[in-house]
This record gives sequence, structure tokens and C-alpha cells, in this order.
Amino acid sequence: MGQYRLPADVAARVRAGHPWVFREALGPRGVSEPSGTVVELVSGNREFVGRGYVDRDHAVAIRILSRAPGTPVFPGAGTIADRFARAVQMRWWLFGAGSSRPSAMRLFSGDSEGLPGVNVDRFGDFVVVQWLSGGAMPWRDELLDAIDATVRPAGIYEQRRTRPLSGQTAPEPAVRARGDEAPLEVVVEESGPAGECKFGVDVTAPLGVGLFPDLRLGRAAVAAHAKDRRVLNLFSYTGAFSVAAARAGASEVVAVDLAAKGHARARRNYELSGLAPEQMEGIAADVGKTLEKFASRGRRFDLVVCDPPSFSQGPAGHFSVTKDLARLAELSLAVLERGGLLAFATNSTKVSGPELDRALAEGAAAVETDVRIVERIGLPVDYPVAPGFPEGNYLKLVLAIKV
Repeated sequence: MGQYRLPADVAARVRAGHPWVFREALGPRGVSEPSGTVVELVSGNREFVGRGYVDRDHAVAIRILSRAPGTPVFPGAGTIADRFARAVQMRWWLFGAGSSRPSAMRLFSGDSEGLPGVNVDRFGDFVVVQWLSGGAMPWRDELLDAIDATVRPAGIYEQRRTRPLSGQTAPEPAVRARGDEAPLEVVVEESGPAGECKFGVDVTAPLGVGLFPDLRLGRAAVAAHAKDRRVLNLFSYTGAFSVAAARAGASEVVAVDLAAKGHARARRNYELSGLAPEQMEGIAADVGKTLEKFASRGRRFDLVVCDPPSFSQGPAGHFSVTKDLARLAELSLAVLERGGLLAFATNSTKVSGPELDRALAEGAAAVETDVRIVERIGLPVDYPVAPGFPEGNYLKLVLAIKV
């Protein structure tokens, strides 16, 4: 077994539960073993820190599998299967009986639950496994067997979302690994203040299936305040926030997104949820330019939802959440009525909670108004986070009132 010495500060983070060792922490030696090889990490006078697997093609060179010397972590040892089964059992306990469990949910967050670089999500009768590191592939059969035994899905699909050091590669469609072939549209349900919302997802999609289950609590918060309000949904994607607001009785819903295809899927989600698709005004345009037009024409809203991507490129140029968040807050507040609510969110690990607050404050100052944060919303319980892994707590959403 290969052995690597960690600096004291890195060793302390790993002992506290952080699952990643970055390449630069290993010094000029780097890693020499093939991806998927289990290696040992030590510090000081060869004091044991943990064992992890190698990823030669990623900035995270080693991902931690165990911090206990006697834990068998090699493929086929059964440890990963046991971790997956316990993760699912925890969720069943948290959500209760079968009918109360979300039909779109996370079953396993590998970075916090024992197989870093792997996530497992449920969409109706199908399961999607996301492989974020090629080094985790030696545990593939053990994990798939555990999914079959614990969840008994109709089919299992796999997304390969690895990011090589050489740069991004074109995303490929998810492929069926086991079981039945999924229909083109899998319908999932979500209950909340708006009642039952239904969404069509595509489990074969290369990246997102068309719904973000981690925003479930955010949709519920928006629905709780949407009745009789004019709602503006920015970066609307497939319209999940729009559906939640409409089901809750919003007087008007306007959705803005560059992709016309997203609006088409949003209208389909309206139909699935028992709503008239024509009730939603879909605008296929740049969000910033559209907000500037609304502000100049005096068009105002009572509730604005702003959940931007971390990065995008459109006709108006590049958008980066780390640089442009304050400007986005400014534009959103410019079209928000006094007394209205702004649901302001980011899923970027590069933006902390205080940084999100600061962007909101700078946006408010730019339009010479005041806001007050009245609610903070994070990940739902099916997205557990190890306390030593702050990057795992990636989702930040605030509800702010314009006073």
C-alpha cells in the first residue's frame, strides 16, 4: 500500500471529517498509484490519519474512505454497501412511512457518508448514480448491488460527471446500468404548502434531470408567501419555483430564462400539476437585461425568486456568481415592491453565507433601499453534511423583505 505524509493542518482537517486531500497538499511528489488505488495517509512520526483512494485526473488527489485503521475499505469488503444501507435507513426513519417520503430525493451523499465523489438520487422508481470521481469506480459493483438490495428500484442510471485536470469534457447522457429502461418522462411528486406539485424529469440527461430536490425547502418557503402575489422567477430553468407559486395561488407568475426549452418543460410541469400552462409568462432572454427593462418600464413584483447558476454565458456576456451577485441583488430589488420578498439563493461553494448577505446588502445600497433577512433556508434532511466538511453545506437561500 502506498503511503503519503500530510502536513499537520491538512491531517487535522482529515481527522475532523474532511473527505478531500488536494494535490498541492502532497508536495512535489504527487501521487504515483493508478486511480482507484487505496493508499494510507500519515502525519508527524508516521501517525495514522486515514485511508483513501487515488484520483490521478482530479485536483482532489485522494478521497478519504476511513479514519479507523481496522476498517476494511477495499472493493468487495462490504463496507461501502453497509454505509449505503445505513444511509437509506436513516432517511426512511427521518421521513417516516413510504407515502411521506419524497419521490425525488437524495439517498446517499458520498462525501459525507463514506464514498466521496459519489451521489445517489431517487426519482420515482428509478435511481441515478452520479460519479464525480473516476477513482471511485472500483466500488461500482458493490454500490449497485447495495442499491438493488436496499431500494429495489425499477432501474439504475449512471451519470459520469468527472472533471479531468486537462479541462472540461462534453457531458454525456446517463446510461442504464441495471434494470428497466426509463420512460422519456418520469413524473415525481412534491408536497408542501402549495399542495401536490408534479414534475417531469429525464433520468438520462447528461447533467441535471430537470429538478433540483435540494431546493425542496426553498420551494416550500416561496409557496408559503405566494398567494395573491405577483411572482417573478429568475433563472427559472424548468419552472419548479413557478409551479409551486402558481399552485399556492399567485396572482401572476413571470419566468425568465435564456433557454426556451426550459420554458417548454415548465409548461409541461404546469400541466402535470393541474395548472393551465398559459398562466405562466415565459420570457426567453437574459435575466439582467430583462430586469433593466422591467425597472425602466415600472413593472414591479411582490415576490422575486433569484437562484442563479454559478456560471453562465449568454448574449449579454459572462455571468459569474462570485463577481456578479451584488449586481443581481440590485436589479432584483429594483423591481420588487416595498414590502415584497426576495428569495435570494446560491449553490456555489465559493460563496459563503456571509458573502451572500454582503451581496444583498450592496445591492440594497445601490438602489437606496433597506432589506431585512427574515428566514434562512439550507439543505433538506436527505442531504446530510459531515460537520468537518463545510463545502458540503453548499446551498444558501435567504428570504429578505424590502422595508
